[in-house]
Amino acid sequence: MLLRVRVTLPDRPGALGQVARTLGVAGADIVQVVVLERLGGRAVDDFTVVWPGVARVDRLLAGLAAIPGVQVDGVWRAIGTPTTGGQDAELLAQVAANPTDGLATLVDAVPGLLAADWAAAAVVPADWAARSEPSGAGGEPAVAYASWRAPTPLRLPEVTPLRARALDGPTGVHFAAAPFGRAGLVLLVARESPELSAAAFHVTEVDRVAQLVRAAAVILGDRLDLVSAPPVASRP
Repeated sequence: MLLRVRVTLPDRPGALGQVARTLGVAGADIVQVVVLERLGGRAVDDFTVVWPGVARVDRLLAGLAAIPGVQVDGVWRAIGTPTTGGQDAELLAQVAANPTDGLATLVDAVPGLLAADWAAAAVVPADWAARSEPSGAGGEPAVAYASWRAPTPLRLPEVTPLRARALDGPTGVHFAAAPFGRAGLVLLVARESPELSAAAFHVTEVDRVAQLVRAAAVILGDRLDLVSAPPVASRP
């Protein structure tokens, strides 16, 4: 199976090689390394590895923990093969080629780009600011479209005020949220791993989602104003 391993390590010569050797000794086959951050003498790297399905991940974590200065930030199942450069542009080209289904195309594709589990486009009430409570809650977001791996029923976090950011849901699910800037529409990308421990979305991942959403909003334009959540069934 494919695993994504996020590691914080010293930003010094040889540190990356130590991590790579440890992964190899534990039985992992590295297929991709992505540097998310280099700051203050520390680096945050994502390793995508092929891991033997019968092997215990504890062995992998123990080996990494034994390296001085290394911290494991998360381990979770990766969905699909690692992405390469240019896939964001290819996705936006698909959105532009079929704008009628453009929102669905975006929602279905984003989880694969970010090693996430599912995504949803949600609509926040237009008057969320007016009805905000002291706690900051401004109305429950309603799902307009969800990708095929989204759970049922779908529980979304409070997303107001509307801005791009990382969020944690009520059941320990990690989210990245990015508003489209019109019609109260927000894209939520979710990462969860009940069996392991998925990492929260890094700021660079949130920025990536926000850039995709902004570009898609320009492409789809007024079509987004027509997006609405399914009506809620009335109570007897």
